[in-house]
Amino acid sequence: MVRRQLRRGEVLRFFGSIQPCIVGIEACGSSHYWAREIEKLGHVVKLMPAGYVKPYVKRGKTDAADAEAICEAVTRPTMRFVAAKSADQQSVLMMHKVRELLVRQRTMLINSLRGHLSEFGIIGAGGAKNVPKLVEHFHEIQGSLPELARTMLWTIIGQLQGLGAEVAKIEKKIVDSVRADAAARRLLSIPGVGPITASAITAAVSDIKNFSSGRRFASWLGLTPRPHSSGGKERMSGISKQGDDTFESYWLSVRPQ
Repeated sequence: MVRRQLRRGEVLRFFGSIQPCIVGIEACGSSHYWAREIEKLGHVVKLMPAGYVKPYVKRGKTDAADAEAICEAVTRPTMRFVAAKSADQQSVLMMHKVRELLVRQRTMLINSLRGHLSEFGIIGAGGAKNVPKLVEHFHEIQGSLPELARTMLWTIIGQLQGLGAEVAKIEKKIVDSVRADAAARRLLSIPGVGPITASAITAAVSDIKNFSSGRRFASWLGLTPRPHSSGGKERMSGISKQGDDTFESYWLSVRPQ
């Protein structure tokens, strides 16, 4: 047994000096990078969801207790592991996260614009598709507004237009990446699946063979019923929503009615 605290710069040096072994890591933002680097040294790396490791923490919250829990969890025969992602997969997922961030910021700006315009009696229908009409209406009557209000509103409109252009660029990159990926093109043949969903799934799934059935894959996505059964009585509630909320929101927004 080895009990040793390692600083970040000492990790690879330590694993390079020992015989190949199984390395358990909690899945997190930087875990995929460490998995790739440690695997290069000949070790077998197994990533585990933090929620599956937590039950093995005996008491308190310390780095040593977490490490002991990870060591215990990685040896369990029924433990479920996370496949390590490549740098290219992480890049595509980063593209989706940046798009999601910009879309949220765009929504905030739209709500702010509609709210400020309503203070001067300028009312428009909700939704991003109606923003151009709202801006056009503002342009027609802006002469009746105070100069300071006009300046602030044009600042919001400028930010909104800039974000819209950036989102359009990212979406074009997503479409281009789907066209170049055979697996993503096959996903496009499924009713309700578009380029964004196809790109996100192919980037998140390292190897579809890791799932033994379609139900396993659906469960990973969080699209299976949530069971609450006891005493031989089967009770199934709505969608569990225990998967990645990004894919769940993509699917729920485009699935056929």
